[in-house]
Amino acid sequence: MTTTEPRTGHRICPLCESTCGLIFELDARAVTRVTPNPADLMSAGHSCAKGLGLGELEADPDRVRVPMLRTASGEFREATWVEAFDEIAARLPEFVADPGSCALYHGNPAAHHLDSTFYLGELIGALGTRNVYSPASVDTWPKNLAHMLLYGTGLGVSLPDIDRTDYLLILGSNPMVSNGSTVTAPGMHHRLRALRERGGTLVVVDPVRTRTAEVADIHVAIRPGTDALFLLGVVSVIANECLARPGRVPEVVDGLEAALAMAAAYPPETAAPACGVDPDLIRSVARGFAGAPSAVAHSRIGTCMQEFGTLANWLVEVLTIVTGNLDRPGGAMFALPPSGGPNTWPTGKPPRLTFDRWRSRVRDLPEAMGELPAVCFAEEILTPGPGRVRALITLAGNPARSLPNSAAIERALGALDFMVSVDCYLNETTRFADVILPPPPLATRGHHDVTLSHFQVRNVARYTPPLLELADGELSEWQILLRLAAIARGVPDRSVADLDDEVAAVAVRRAAKLAGCEPERAAEAVRDRRGPARLLDLRLRSGPYGDRFGGIEGGLTLALLEANPNGIDYGPLRSRLPEVLRTPHGRIDLMPEMIVADLPRLRASLTRVEDGLLLINRRQRRGMNSWLHNALPQPDGGQCALLMSPVDAAALRLIDGDQVSVTSRIASVEAELRIDDALRAGVVSMPHGWGHDGPGLRMSRSAAVPGANYNALVDDDTDLEALTASPIFNGVRVTVARTSQEHG
Repeated sequence: MTTTEPRTGHRICPLCESTCGLIFELDARAVTRVTPNPADLMSAGHSCAKGLGLGELEADPDRVRVPMLRTASGEFREATWVEAFDEIAARLPEFVADPGSCALYHGNPAAHHLDSTFYLGELIGALGTRNVYSPASVDTWPKNLAHMLLYGTGLGVSLPDIDRTDYLLILGSNPMVSNGSTVTAPGMHHRLRALRERGGTLVVVDPVRTRTAEVADIHVAIRPGTDALFLLGVVSVIANECLARPGRVPEVVDGLEAALAMAAAYPPETAAPACGVDPDLIRSVARGFAGAPSAVAHSRIGTCMQEFGTLANWLVEVLTIVTGNLDRPGGAMFALPPSGGPNTWPTGKPPRLTFDRWRSRVRDLPEAMGELPAVCFAEEILTPGPGRVRALITLAGNPARSLPNSAAIERALGALDFMVSVDCYLNETTRFADVILPPPPLATRGHHDVTLSHFQVRNVARYTPPLLELADGELSEWQILLRLAAIARGVPDRSVADLDDEVAAVAVRRAAKLAGCEPERAAEAVRDRRGPARLLDLRLRSGPYGDRFGGIEGGLTLALLEANPNGIDYGPLRSRLPEVLRTPHGRIDLMPEMIVADLPRLRASLTRVEDGLLLINRRQRRGMNSWLHNALPQPDGGQCALLMSPVDAAALRLIDGDQVSVTSRIASVEAELRIDDALRAGVVSMPHGWGHDGPGLRMSRSAAVPGANYNALVDDDTDLEALTASPIFNGVRVTVARTSQEHG
């Protein structure tokens, strides 16, 4: 595959949930140009600035491209792979032998790659640890838990059928900038425009008049953290005015009348004052939603990263269900992922909730989907005693800038006895590592997003193969993970090929069982493939559209996707109830005991006296958490400015351009002030993932404009979401004061 001739190739963007189709132009191994793929069946020529900047990411001179070892003086030196793995083999086994003393953190980029999707579990199993962390517990768990309790899995979430709905209610999301989240719908601006053009209605609930709110029919400028109360007010109108549609509610739903009776106690006059909105606005949204031929609500980060996150995400589903909009076109539906998943695989016994199966050592906080809450990360390292974390492996993650209470995270990283990072940057986290192992260029990977296919608003299967072979001195990420797993298991000299065959043997047996054939037939069908391609082929062939290893003519295989680089369209979302459910009794309990027990806490918040300023997060077009700031710097100099309404600025006697301190209960940061009438009074806003400062960084462009560190202000101790122990990023109480004045 290696060539020196300029050429082009298809790629699926791995940066976010839009998974846009791209065309890479290459000259030898250099990506010279990236353009949208107009023929891609999912994205149809759309891409954002991040995807189009992938060539800059590949060519970033600050990227780590060879293994790095920390020297006795504390500096890093370049090393060979042999030296790097020898160092790990000499030091890691000590911590594997001490149960609980080795932790693993994997960042958002890892969630989108086949290598980590298929092989990260091997490393976690080899480490024998329950100390696993990721950003999921920061930005997703309340939504995951609500879906677990209603539908049985945290991954197979209900999706807004955007392309067919008549009424779309968006809470806590700004898809005109973010491109969507927990919904794979590239070109959201086109889809929202199409909604309006066909006579539909768009309602956006957000404290800020975001770019999405600007194109909405109705903008509800809500007080941060009160989405659950707003939704209760909406459902109360539906209950009290008899607007529910029980005839359209699937017969597998239990608790419909109880849910309506519960919500009836929160009429708009009760809920609206706490939300900071007019009661008539709540009535208008309720009547519009209930009266539309089809309607759906969609919630995202803004609803998850708040005090009542699980309640808010549960009530989104309640609203959709009581109005008869679940599992029908234009409402909330479930994707049928090509490679299968938790809500397609059969269950031989009543499923078990993947929540609270074990708890953290220090604070006794619950696990979810195999991970502990990220708020446990620092304390599990810093708190003495049996089981204390002393070693850490990070994969494509920067907890020093992605988790709350950055000061505590950095203290914890500095207290580790040993740390290995698989990462392409020497950043705020990896500067604490003893060994840094670089992943290879993006163009050396094949791509099919196994996880995000659960969130697709249309059932399309796509795959793009590697465009480049590995060069001398490069290892694929799956090979790195298997080498680390071999060291952890005490067999450092086992060949990667043998380890891969062991992983594949397990996958073959599972795929054969799903396909209803003999394992030998499944193994023979994929015998010419290795690594992630072999495992993906097994998943596709045994998945919902698969060929069952030759049993179904024309069925899906990896070879078929390779022959169709723009994808294969299996049509719009279709009804999947009741087979999609993985609840213990195969039904939907609309009033789960765990959630109902949290309602009194929400009720008590109605009498809370609100004063001061509430800090919320905001999205940026070229940003993706912390890791793209170096390769894709923001175009203007105010990327980390604190935005404030003119009302609040006047009250504090602040002017545009002032340097201000932003102080929470645990920390203070400095930022430039920008006055913006898009914010409601009482709300200020900054983006998260910045604060690129401190010694040892090799990120020249982001370090030159470090920005203000939002995460330093977020509490990881007392202010947590009650059910999931997720940190509260939205609605952080802060004070703002001038430190210097730009203009005289």
